Amino acid sequence: MTRDIGQDPVPAIDHRFIHAAFTPPEAREGWMSDRLALSDALIDEVEAADVIVLGAPMYNYGMPAALKGWIDHIARIGRTFSFDLARGDVPIEPILQGKQLIVLSSRGEFGFEPGGPRAHMNALDPAIAACAHYFGVDAADIQTVAIEYQEFKDARHDRSVVAAEKATRELALRFGKTTRQSVSADLSV
Repeated sequence: MTRDIGQDPVPAIDHRFIHAAFTPPEAREGWMSDRLALSDALIDEVEAADVIVLGAPMYNYGMPAALKGWIDHIARIGRTFSFDLARGDVPIEPILQGKQLIVLSSRGEFGFEPGGPRAHMNALDPAIAACAHYFGVDAADIQTVAIEYQEFKDARHDRSVVAAEKATRELALRFGKTTRQSVSADLSV
């Protein structure tokens, strides 16, 4: 399943979405189910997948709005996480489990990897990792492949593309043999 949220972005959540999502299913009015229909479909796609592939460019050092909107529809009480204050300071518990996440990213500059000269400016990778539990992904199960130096358009960019293509082929071989289905949320440009 592929969903191009760059070309067809999901709408932002609003107070009506929150109202509907936090109303127990048996108490929902018709409009609430209608408001949650897209969210249900997106969650169904994630539930059916073993591997989730995100094409996520870094925009101004962070997450594109379309990706944030997609995540907001996936992060849903009773569907992808439970909330119980009896668990103390950690009331959120993921419902989905055992999935892999591959992030294919483009970054105009370079050095955003851990230990890199711009690592402190990378707000994309930490944000994705912080939300991964909503998809059933442990932070240790995130693979990131990034193309860098796009703005420079020089040999470093060419080398980055070659390295990213090789890493992507290796991941495809690795995960292609073991998965029943993948879902892709594509934001690439």
